[in-house]
Amino acid sequence: MPPDPEIDAGPGTAGRGIELRHLRYFVAVADSGTFTQAADRIFIAQPTLSQQIRRLEEMIGTPLLQRRREGVRLTTAGTVLLEESRTVLSLVDHGLTRTRQAAGLGRPRLRVVVPPGLPESLAVATASRLRSAAAAADVDLTWLEAPLDTEFSLIRQRRADAGLGWIATGDDALPASLDLMRLGEFEPRAWVPSAHPAAACQVIGLDELASMEVIHGPRGLRPGIYDAWRTAMRATRPRFDFTDPPFRQSLPMTLSFAASASQPTAVLTGPQCPVGAPNTARDDQTEPNGMVPVRIERSPLDATAGLVWSADLPRPLQQILFDAADGIVL
Repeated sequence: MPPDPEIDAGPGTAGRGIELRHLRYFVAVADSGTFTQAADRIFIAQPTLSQQIRRLEEMIGTPLLQRRREGVRLTTAGTVLLEESRTVLSLVDHGLTRTRQAAGLGRPRLRVVVPPGLPESLAVATASRLRSAAAAADVDLTWLEAPLDTEFSLIRQRRADAGLGWIATGDDALPASLDLMRLGEFEPRAWVPSAHPAAACQVIGLDELASMEVIHGPRGLRPGIYDAWRTAMRATRPRFDFTDPPFRQSLPMTLSFAASASQPTAVLTGPQCPVGAPNTARDDQTEPNGMVPVRIERSPLDATAGLVWSADLPRPLQQILFDAADGIVL
């Protein structure tokens, strides 16, 4: 296999000699969190991988990773390079795919972003419809699990073709380069201590919620929703800020943490339930350590789920997305 082309950073020496493989290695380490796991993932020896990452840092002229016993952490420069590396690699892969298609080789491909933390019913219904529509059109699907901001930057930067994302209620200002089909309205669940007055009536006002310590986030998981909801809370309490969850992957552990807090603490989920759906968490009596799920009065934190795609996609690929979205029943 011929070597990857070099990436020339310009008239200076920084960046000369960097190859696409260096960027692929760097992304693998950043995604895996350790050199050992990254080496297993991309099928090279761990010492070789470490050597290549150090070589990359030398060519750029700055550390990209902080090496710790528990794994690696990106430096500020590393965070920038990770984002740019994803863009470069995605553009190269997409360009090669289109080249092969132009030559009559291979099938068309559709790259779809599915953010983490989506309601299970929404993710399953969307993925199922997309798979059926793509199979019928003889199109390959590639799934990308990554957060989507309100600008759908991954799609606008051509790192993905479409994505399942959140649009804050009332936000219709999508860039002209994108098309959208709305899939439904969802609301979060707020969990409060069972001794809180709102627990008895199962409803809490936004101003009352904002007066408490509220665990929600982290921002990187759903940045658009996070910012919109923080703005709504600050309308009643100007200095309000969310508290990051101590256990981002475990709602029961976060609820346990909130229940033992020294001050009244609530837990706010992301968009989770179709608006007006039964409070199944309450029906199932899922009340660990005395935390009770309640609705927020007048649903001020609703969010719209939408399937968004690039408006310049070939018409057959757009038709797959349209057909899939049109057939989703939640």
